Amino acid sequence: MNATSDALSLIGRILLAVIFLVSGFGKINGFEGLIGAIASKGFPAAQVFAVATIVIELGAGLMLVFGWKARWAALLLAGFTAIVTMFFHNFWALPEAQKMMEQIQFMKNLALIGGLLMVMAFGPGRLSVDKR
Repeated sequence: MNATSDALSLIGRILLAVIFLVSGFGKINGFEGLIGAIASKGFPAAQVFAVATIVIELGAGLMLVFGWKARWAALLLAGFTAIVTMFFHNFWALPEAQKMMEQIQFMKNLALIGGLLMVMAFGPGRLSVDKR
């Protein structure tokens, strides 16, 4: 890797993590709404899932930014995103008026999963805690 690749790996990790960090902090402020959304999908112990969601998004998001255990963080976020996508963005089961937005969210999440799997496959790059 050269300096350009190192910088691009760092920028890529940060950009991938931003959505999880912003979402995680937003879920803290909207905790009751998060519990309601989780409960509406039929999950038991919605509060436990809500806390776990916040911990995963913030914890693994920060790990990805700093490149500490970045492969594990990326794998965790990819798996988490895949599960969330299937339950919360199931556009195929929604009324026509709601399909387009949920399909966009579904496709966005697929792209995120792809980027996270790239981090899993190739590592965080040299500008990371893991490589120091």
